[in-house]
Amino acid sequence: MNDSPLVVFDMDGVLIHNRSSWRIIHEAVGTSNEYSFQAYMKGEIDDLEFMRRDIDLWKKNGILLISQVEEILRPAVNMKGLIECMADLKDAGVDLAIISGGIDILADRMGNILNTSTVHANGIAYNEDRELTGEGILRVPLRDKGSVLRSIVDNDRRAGPVIAVGDSPVDITMFKEADLSIAFNPDSDLVSESADIVILEKDLKEVSRAILKWLKER
Repeated sequence: MNDSPLVVFDMDGVLIHNRSSWRIIHEAVGTSNEYSFQAYMKGEIDDLEFMRRDIDLWKKNGILLISQVEEILRPAVNMKGLIECMADLKDAGVDLAIISGGIDILADRMGNILNTSTVHANGIAYNEDRELTGEGILRVPLRDKGSVLRSIVDNDRRAGPVIAVGDSPVDITMFKEADLSIAFNPDSDLVSESADIVILEKDLKEVSRAILKWLKER
């Protein structure tokens, strides 16, 4: 049984400034996935088709190799206070994890900063020549991120409190699985209203302060 507190972070808009790591690539090549996003949110397409349409747009605009994707994502900017936040939580004996519908290339980088191997994010398939196959790799269903959190808790036999930090409506299913939910720089009123704590300042040190205060007062 694991009694340590667990803090689970969304990545896009939380650990990095960009609201969507997928959109970083669209912006770099001059494409948009807004039509597919709306279709996905209406339930007209599933996660794999959503990723497939994104990747198809990139390939049509010259993004053919995973190395090109890596290069586009390289300049992504960490959220203010990231290092300090993670150090404070680690010092307090808190375990850290990432559950993101974003791209695993960036999520793995963030996992190194958080010093955690518990990283769940979606991927882009490529062959032995590092060419994009056109398919995505589904690890985190956007409409049910809570199921991934449940899996972590069950597999690790966690008895300690679980805290979820997110910024968008797709994080609400994680909020429902957590003992404490934090809307960090939320992108809508719905997200704010679904969380126990709302932090508007784009500084992750505010997140660690709120978590450590809550843990102390439990």
